[in-house]
Amino acid sequence: MNMQNKRDFLSLLDCTPDELAYLVDRAIEMKRLHQAGELDQTLRGRSLAMIFQLNSTRTRVAFEAGIGQLGGHAIVLNPGDTQLGRGEPIEDTARVLSEMVDVVAIRTRPHEDIVRFARAASIPVINAMTSSFHPCQLLADMQTYVELRGSIAGRKVAFVGDGYNMCNSYINASRQWGFHLHIACPPGYAPDPARVRTASDVVVTESAREAVEGADLVVTDVWSSMGHEEEAARRSATFAPYQVNEALLDHASPEVLFMHCLPAHRGEEISATLLDDPRCVAWQEAGNRLHTQKALLEFLLT
Repeated sequence: MNMQNKRDFLSLLDCTPDELAYLVDRAIEMKRLHQAGELDQTLRGRSLAMIFQLNSTRTRVAFEAGIGQLGGHAIVLNPGDTQLGRGEPIEDTARVLSEMVDVVAIRTRPHEDIVRFARAASIPVINAMTSSFHPCQLLADMQTYVELRGSIAGRKVAFVGDGYNMCNSYINASRQWGFHLHIACPPGYAPDPARVRTASDVVVTESAREAVEGADLVVTDVWSSMGHEEEAARRSATFAPYQVNEALLDHASPEVLFMHCLPAHRGEEISATLLDDPRCVAWQEAGNRLHTQKALLEFLLT
């Protein structure tokens, strides 16, 4: 692949709104083909390297199964398996992998690490989650909404919880898909005001009920993301008023959908029974990771 033409997916802003709409439509088509037992092996002979410096279930399985279904091959690299774990510069690893595989997906805490990797690589690089963004999750969330409710443009979306990577990705998504975003966070946990200002239709509040009032989609995430485990006890007290439960969801639109990127801590950011509520679509959302990530790989490689 010519380095000048390669595309990365480090955040949702690396694609145009039309390209993101295409990815969702293509994922829906790939899901239909998969369910019909029709294999569409557009990536035969292609290989994906995945570098996970943090744990992963959905992202890893979706990429590994997905490229296999498309005829390609996945290689999973944990820090202990590679020279990165022994101090090889990120740029050197990027250059070596660029000679051997077709695309790389990376999960790492500092977002700057993936930016450095992508800068040095001559192949597409995908953000499989950093402390700043989780764009692959948003593709699946948007596919799920479109499948169940149609266009999300002009709808009200509420994000309740920590102003961290999922919240940041919803801010970017509000720009790209054109929905109204209301964010409810405890004091001290709101997203970066500079990032909020990049989107024209984002409201930040300290009231979960205010954010959820009349919402078409309600989203939350764990209170202590990977890397915040040592703060769990303090966060638990701070975030208690921000639990999404059936009573809070009753303030949303009657047609509301509830999403969670999972894993969920039942009894913390959600009530113990919310994943069983008919308004919850977390399982369909998780399953859609497979199809959106296939669409993304195909888009970047063909």
